[in-house]
Amino acid sequence: MAWAGTGLAPQGWTREDRGVPAPAYDAVVVVSFGGPEGPDDVMPFLENVTRGRGVPPERLAEVAEQYLTTTGGVSPINAQNRALVAALTEELGRAGLDLPVYWGNRNWHPLLPDTVATMAADGVERALAFVTSAYSSYSGCRQYLEDIERARATVGERAPVIDKLRQFWNHPGFVEPFRSGLLDALDRLEPDRRARARLLFSAHSLPVSMAATSDYVAQLHDAVGLVADAVAPELDRELVWQSRSGPPQVPWLEPDVNDRLRELADEGVDTVVVVPIGFVSDHQEVVFDLDTQAAATAAEAGITMVRVPTPGIDPRFVAMVRELVEERLDPSRPRRALGSMGARPDGCAPDCCPAPRRPGSGR
Repeated sequence: MAWAGTGLAPQGWTREDRGVPAPAYDAVVVVSFGGPEGPDDVMPFLENVTRGRGVPPERLAEVAEQYLTTTGGVSPINAQNRALVAALTEELGRAGLDLPVYWGNRNWHPLLPDTVATMAADGVERALAFVTSAYSSYSGCRQYLEDIERARATVGERAPVIDKLRQFWNHPGFVEPFRSGLLDALDRLEPDRRARARLLFSAHSLPVSMAATSDYVAQLHDAVGLVADAVAPELDRELVWQSRSGPPQVPWLEPDVNDRLRELADEGVDTVVVVPIGFVSDHQEVVFDLDTQAAATAAEAGITMVRVPTPGIDPRFVAMVRELVEERLDPSRPRRALGSMGARPDGCAPDCCPAPRRPGSGR
């Protein structure tokens, strides 16, 4: 099968559909974005993130300053991933699954090729990858598949086969922590404020051309409904975007959360609850773009803003990862998903979420 080990397969394909028994897996690897561990790491990390994208040095310097002033150059994502690895190791052990959990990043240490080399040295032959992105898109799914294959190619013939676990935007273990967080946030508001609060669900913006080649926006709207309809169906809700990083001439998904906060203030809205539905943990883009920038915008506009936490290592979220592993170990196991979109297949269609065209690259 040409797609073996890549996570790519005909749309809707599962091993059970083809009558192929599930292979034995002997490890799990958490695959994430990565982040700097100190001030000296910030610029090299940002250069890794933006390599080949033509981002001007002054923009890199601006983002570097955000890291330095907000978190002292230490990205929260690293501690969060270490906590997730530890929690998942315990969760798998309690379920009787003897699977070591590794961790590798796209952009900073531990880099994925180094992690795959360690896995190979440890004798791992087949592993399951949990990618810390709940949604489908090039940057949130296919690019991670490409990262995995590059890492395996770097290690060579000894590299384990690595299969990616499915997207999980509608899994109860992802949705329910947001529901609980939203309910807690609303309960902290005075009754009159709660009654007139506006719900802003925020996710990472993408170039419009990239979003158009995936189910990213549809999945996000689905997640918004799964959370809001269960907790506060009477409140107005909308999806907004954050963390745009591209050149101004390239259209990105809008409205930006800061622009929308100013518009809402002009409309007379004075209370907003922000739900970072696009993220699994409170990393840099949540801490800076929401807790710092958006919070300042809200304060300037006279809006009371409350932010809902991300799942992080909520026990329901960690149990979800274990469930995703178990369903790959046993294809007959029911696949849990809320709403009408259903559980995502294991494999992606070969033409889904294609790489974006780079200006001047010819591709």
